[in-house]
Amino acid sequence: MYAPDFAYYRADSVAEIGRLLRKHPGAKLLAGGHSLIPLLKLRLAAPPALIDIGRIGELKGISVADGRLRIGALTTHAQIAASSEVAAHAPALAAAAGVIGDPAVRNRGTIGGNVAHADPASDLPTVLLALGASFAVATDDGERAIPAGGFFQDMMTTALGEHDIVTAVDVPTAPEGQGQAYEKFSHPASRYAVIGAAAAVGLTGGKVGRVVVTLGGLVPAAIRAGSVEQALSGQAPSADAIADAAAAVSNDLGPDLIGDIYASAEYRRAMAPVCVKRALTAALKRASSVAEAPAARSPWWKPSWL
Repeated sequence: MYAPDFAYYRADSVAEIGRLLRKHPGAKLLAGGHSLIPLLKLRLAAPPALIDIGRIGELKGISVADGRLRIGALTTHAQIAASSEVAAHAPALAAAAGVIGDPAVRNRGTIGGNVAHADPASDLPTVLLALGASFAVATDDGERAIPAGGFFQDMMTTALGEHDIVTAVDVPTAPEGQGQAYEKFSHPASRYAVIGAAAAVGLTGGKVGRVVVTLGGLVPAAIRAGSVEQALSGQAPSADAIADAAAAVSNDLGPDLIGDIYASAEYRRAMAPVCVKRALTAALKRASSVAEAPAARSPWWKPSWL
């Protein structure tokens, strides 16, 4: 299919993006294009203009400073997956970026475009919510930061205003002793998340300390699984404790579960505890590995409860 007619503009700076957005109401930003172009070809979107932002250098790159990992909005999924800085400070984000789509998607798709599109089957919103990320947004009045918890509002709906531009994603560096993981049941063709679960868990005195669990794919927007977190916090990290906590996810799933051609709402509800259990198990394994002194374990050390 062919996209509807549109005007095309190429912006060379963030300031020019804002100017073009104000001049052309309803215009859409074009970065990697892997979300927008299919919508245009299917005639599900018909903006009067596209503003190409793909060549703006100030929106690219990865850096670490003051306990935060800053990722420019035009940084590709492949760059994030390959970054040693992301792997060291936000391993769940590196893992999720590495399982998005296929190599073509990972080498063109961008983190800023991904979060602004807010597809419920996307991987990154789920992980960024779990890691406590925030989004740097250029506005008509300057710049503001929007926490991930208030950014994703509904299916393909965010807190961005008409002229707002995501310029960077800020992710707190993982605290010492924290284990992170992302697990998903993916559609075999698109590799979208039918169900996705992210976990960030710390151990204190041999028991689970702060734990954050988030869900995506089966709900209109990524959510915290508060019942799972409450059930596991303060427990010894046993297989039974993990299974019981994962089962509590049913309390976090409301009536608005997604059902589509990939999987019914009933299937997603039934499989959610399995995905959560896998994410918690992997995160706790990594937390235990970090907590153990190197001299106290062999390279093949594995907790008895795994």
